[in-house]
Amino acid sequence: MNLYIVFALVSFLASVVGSVCGIGGGVLIKPVLDTFGILDVAAISFLSGCTVFSMSCYSVVKARINGSSLVDRKIGFPLAVGAVLGGLIGKTIFQYIFGMVTSKERVGAVQAACLLVITLITFLYTLSKDKIKKYHISNMPACIVIGIVLGFFSAFLGIGGGPINLMVLFFFFSMDTKTAAQNSLYIIFFSQAASLVNTLGSHTVPTFDIRLLILMVFSGILGGAVGRIVNRYMEDNTVSRLFMGLMLVIMLLCGYNMIR
Repeated sequence: MNLYIVFALVSFLASVVGSVCGIGGGVLIKPVLDTFGILDVAAISFLSGCTVFSMSCYSVVKARINGSSLVDRKIGFPLAVGAVLGGLIGKTIFQYIFGMVTSKERVGAVQAACLLVITLITFLYTLSKDKIKKYHISNMPACIVIGIVLGFFSAFLGIGGGPINLMVLFFFFSMDTKTAAQNSLYIIFFSQAASLVNTLGSHTVPTFDIRLLILMVFSGILGGAVGRIVNRYMEDNTVSRLFMGLMLVIMLLCGYNMIR
């Protein structure tokens, strides 16, 4: 029972802040659950991906229905197409590495190290983003390539999208924080959908308690709903400060998991 409570709380709270900041929640779910060492990295990656997919699906569909979507389809659609391709590539490579390596803990260490480096780069960029020149790319092939990169990291690391999504959207598309958050969730939705289809199609679903999956998915959707409400009452500066704080937490967790 304690295990279910922990997984539910982690999924809910991570989805709340993930919805507010546009980082998907998996970037918190994955390293936090890794610290417990209860399940192997493949099971946690899959559960995290399903939770993030559910939360992002709710957020994207809800925003579209009530007319509050800030997604620019001319940019968002090619990014999503690229994210699907990148998600398939990332998941395929993860499954290949996981199958080849005898020590599954080493795969988790590699994931933690990659996420640590990505988060550190994003943190340093965010500190200086006002001084760095930004671009407004609208070229479709370029958007697809950028989407492939984002989708790859999303699926390979099992985090949904994470800080890298926002950094890329800030730099290449000159988006403000809230617009970037919605576009990030839009990309995460498609990359995680592709990753999930790949896992089901290749019959590589890891072993886990199905009750955990149901509980985490429900908690993710509930967290996404609460996050949307919270986001309405938060200023861009507040969201940015929350994002910075989360990156510090993520780096500490990744450092611990990598060493462990």
